[in-house]
This record gives sequence, C-alpha cells and structure tokens, in this order.
Amino acid sequence: MELKGRGILITGASRGLGRALALALGRRGARLALVARREEPLTELVDALRRDGVEAHVLVGDVGDKEAIEPLVGEARALVGPIDVLINNASTLGPTPLRPLLDTECEELTRVLEVNLVGPFRLTKAVGGSMAVRGEGIVVNISSDAAVEAYPTWGSYGVAKAALDHLTRIWAAEVEGVRFWSIDPGEMDTAMHAAALPDADPATLRRPEAVAEAIVARLVDARRTSGSRFDALDGVRAEVA
Repeated sequence: MELKGRGILITGASRGLGRALALALGRRGARLALVARREEPLTELVDALRRDGVEAHVLVGDVGDKEAIEPLVGEARALVGPIDVLINNASTLGPTPLRPLLDTECEELTRVLEVNLVGPFRLTKAVGGSMAVRGEGIVVNISSDAAVEAYPTWGSYGVAKAALDHLTRIWAAEVEGVRFWSIDPGEMDTAMHAAALPDADPATLRRPEAVAEAIVARLVDARRTSGSRFDALDGVRAEVA
C-alpha cells in the first residue's frame, strides 16, 4: 500500500509504540488522526509532526468508552478523509502490580476487556464497512505473547489479547477486500512494560522505533494473508536493526 496521503487512525498514540508509529508513518506522508486519553503529550507529538510538515490531528478520547467511538471516527474522517488504515494500539494492563485471577476484581477484568477487545471491535465496526465498500483497507490489532502464553498474573491482559487475536481471524473470514492482521510487537522498552516488569533490563528489550518501522514495512508491502498473526520483526530484522 502506498502510504502517502492515506488516512490513518492510530489509538494509544501519545507514547510508546503508538507514538513511534505516528512518527514513522508521518515520515511517509500519511495523514494522521491520533487518539489518546491524555491531551498534553498527544498535542506535543502533533506539534512536532506538524513542524516537520506532517498532517496530524489530536483526538482526545478513551477507546474503552462506548460513547466515544462514533464521535472519534466521525472527527477522524472529517479531518483526514476515509480511514485506509486502523491501528488498534491502545491497551491497558489493568491494576499494577499485576495480580492473579483469584485476586482480580470483576470490574478490573471488565475494564481491560473494554479497552483491549471491545474498543477495537467498535472501532473496526465503525470503519470496516466503508473499507469493504472501497475494496481496500488494513486493520492492525496490536497483540502480545501473553495472548499465546499463560503467564501468571497476566490473566486479564492475556485473555483480552487472546480474544483480540481470534477476533482478527473472524473479521478476516467475514470481510473481503480488507486485510486484518494481529501483530505481536514483542517486549519493548515502554512505560507499560516498566509498569508490569519494573526489574526488566531495558537493554534486553526492543525499541519501539524499530518495531514501528517493521510494522510500517508490512503496511507498504501488504502481502501477509488476512487473518495472520505474526511477530513484528519476523523476517525484517535486517531492515530495522
């Protein structure tokens, strides 16, 4: 897919992988609608992008809030035109320190599912129809190895990401003309990772910038089968090292 001039909606865009994706896609001339809950860091990012000549817009909202979805998508379309790529990156671990399922409140599990699973479902539903009518579009769901490995204390997050992976496959089976991918970015040096594993050595973790470049390379070649789940750096390590 040629990314120049494409309308791209990224959630969780104010920090970590979302921020790195915005910068990488901005360098390729995409028109960016960037979503996050906190306005200040998102505005700082958009200001930096605009100084470099990138079209980028601030959209403050919580993807876990049902009432926020349609206004966010409507505003995004008004600002950047049809959404050609949706990147469901926003995510929450739930309360930290992480805790076993027996110690997890039902409301805590519900909140994680609303942000990590139901929010991406609602956003995809809001943009997927027009993508299907146009016969093109890509939806990227950011996954995790916690979706396939049963890590103690990662229950809420792991359950949500496992369901997101399967949701990706079902979307792919049902909707023609649109590619749906579930991409595992691996363990990255981010604030979220530090909150979950504060003793981890940052030197052993992937840089969000390298992961973002790898994901953008996937968008450009767009050859992966719809419904695929894959590691962001699989097969492109040399390009992003």
